[in-house]
Amino acid sequence: MERGKTTSDSVVTEFEGTMLRNADPFSYFMLVAFEACGLIRFAILLFLWPVITLLDVFSYKNASIKLMTFVGTVGLRELEIQSVARAVLPKFYMDDVSMDTWKVYSSCKKKVVVTRMPRVMVEMFAKEHLRADEVIGSELIINRFGFVTGLIRETDIDQSVLSRVADLYGDRKPQIGLARPPRKTISTTFLSLCEDHIHAPIPENYNHRNKQFELRPLPVIFHDGRLVKRPTPPTALLILTWIPLGIILAAIRIFLGSVLPLWATPYVSKIFGGQVIVKGKPPQAPTAGNSGVLFVCTHRTLMDPVVLSYVLGRSVPAVTYSISRLSEILSPIPTVRLTRVRDVDAAKIKQQLSEGDLVVCPEGTTCREPFLLRFSGLFAELTDRIVPVAMNYRVGFFHATTARGWKGLDPIFFFMNPRPVYEVTFLNQLPVEATCSSGKSPHDVANYVQRILAAALGFECTNFTRRDKYRVLAGNDGTVSYLSFLDQLKKVL
Repeated sequence: MERGKTTSDSVVTEFEGTMLRNADPFSYFMLVAFEACGLIRFAILLFLWPVITLLDVFSYKNASIKLMTFVGTVGLRELEIQSVARAVLPKFYMDDVSMDTWKVYSSCKKKVVVTRMPRVMVEMFAKEHLRADEVIGSELIINRFGFVTGLIRETDIDQSVLSRVADLYGDRKPQIGLARPPRKTISTTFLSLCEDHIHAPIPENYNHRNKQFELRPLPVIFHDGRLVKRPTPPTALLILTWIPLGIILAAIRIFLGSVLPLWATPYVSKIFGGQVIVKGKPPQAPTAGNSGVLFVCTHRTLMDPVVLSYVLGRSVPAVTYSISRLSEILSPIPTVRLTRVRDVDAAKIKQQLSEGDLVVCPEGTTCREPFLLRFSGLFAELTDRIVPVAMNYRVGFFHATTARGWKGLDPIFFFMNPRPVYEVTFLNQLPVEATCSSGKSPHDVANYVQRILAAALGFECTNFTRRDKYRVLAGNDGTVSYLSFLDQLKKVL
């Protein structure tokens, strides 16, 4: 077939080691093993890492990728892998994107991504965040019962990539091929089809033919999964070693938090590695006969209202939208469950404010990234005594939020971290002219509070809502279903 013609402004790029700085896909299979199956498969795959490394060293890369694919996916349903690829992997991919490669890649109109991993693990990220037109990777074999066999259809990955790129472009040639040098990879056979070959790492001063490149990929706003760090072999080993100690530490922290007075908790938490950083001046407790203050907080974890009560040294009830029964039982502060019926919820909040202070998180759900979701305007209609509070946190091993898993484990995972740190920043109470009393709409007040809180944290404001988050991560509207204890135990296992 004649391939003399060139498809202008087109690029074919290798994913591992080129679009991503890291060339080893092992940690991404570890994420699939942990999030889609559990700790046992995670440990088995880590145990096999020396074998996988030896296969790579002796140039049996096809065998190593097949072994990782088999151990990481066998017995799972395809939907489970797709869920991890949609909710968990994009965050870790994005953190590893090479911006020098991105500049070349994004300057082309037609974009093709080639990966040695199963296509299902990369396709969502490549199309949604890298704006790829096509993703070429291995295809998993699924049996008639809907389970992944752990095997891939192609026997020769490299020849499959070559033929599929050739079929995609027909009698034309892609303009640019991006890949590692041939001595570092055996998956760059597609470069023979491209007019120009550019080897990673891309020089910073590379002269782009098309100067119109995008500054960055589409950012990851929503992501799920329990692990904070990408589980490279040393990190995964550290996590496995820490988990038994972390469970004991979490039990001690939760017990002390439930029996000690609130004012003493921040001091005791330092002994066990916790830290609370307070900025700004918190308001005094309301006097008898006066209505309480409404603390409007950013929502980072389930612990936001609890930490705020620790800082204030008094128990402040918190408005909740949808938390698990276990979280309510473990909570050292009162919780006020809302019904999502506006008039009923407004009456509940007014009643609580007449009795004292109250905490509300108008985002309605947590967000891990430096973005604030859209604020509901309900709080602005009910009081003019509004104190914005910027909450943020840092953890080392485990995230304390989940959209796909059991929310009852959220506080436990938070306290399993070696050194959880919370930052609480009190802003000034809103002046009367910034509230609904001056004629402003609840929507305007809510947007104003969102902006000043985002500025205090260095975050960006968005119009995304709770429903947007759960539709992206879990495929539902985020409503918690209350399962029996036996059903919850089965879900955890």
